[in-house]
Amino acid sequence: MNLPVIIIGAGGHARVLISVLKARKMDILGITERALNKVGEGISGISILGQDDIILNYLPDSILLVNGIGSTESAANRESIFKKFKNSGYTFASAIHHSALIMEDVKLGEGVQIMAGAIIQPGCVIGDNSIINTGAIIDHDCMIGDHVHVAPGAVLSGGVHIGSKAHIGTAAAVIQGKSIGAGAIIGAGAVVIEDIPERTKVVGVPARLMERR
Repeated sequence: MNLPVIIIGAGGHARVLISVLKARKMDILGITERALNKVGEGISGISILGQDDIILNYLPDSILLVNGIGSTESAANRESIFKKFKNSGYTFASAIHHSALIMEDVKLGEGVQIMAGAIIQPGCVIGDNSIINTGAIIDHDCMIGDHVHVAPGAVLSGGVHIGSKAHIGTAAAVIQGKSIGAGAIIGAGAVVIEDIPERTKVVGVPARLMERR
């Protein structure tokens, strides 16, 4: 759908998305931001329109949304925004950098964001509202759930399964065939050689349990 776009959120992740959308020649109507004191300001030449509910002034079939809420360890805010506007009938556009390498049989969910230099190999499935960040590598036949963030430079070997709302930290690595449970956090630089239960946090080389969430 060739419709104008509104970006939700005015932080650093939104700034990266603006550059991706501009390169794709997409028409950006503006940005929303919860902080009232930022309304009327701009980011990278794009105006902040108002708080998130200003979106409701537009008919769902007249615009597309892009989720500019970043995800560090918790996906809660990003997931909440996605579900709120999906339940109101809106559609989220995917944002895919032109330098990303995505094989032809990869399946991408709604609102997926794939940043510069990312590589996604054959047979992979990327769930709704997930981020594959700068330079991340997703090897063959990986299954990635909804609202997942694979941070910059992370590497998933073949056949890895990532549960919904999990966070794979910067430069982390997961060896082939392992499963990461829903809501789990893999710390930056960790090396995962065993399955990781849901709602746990692991760190180190090899990855070890830090806490249960």
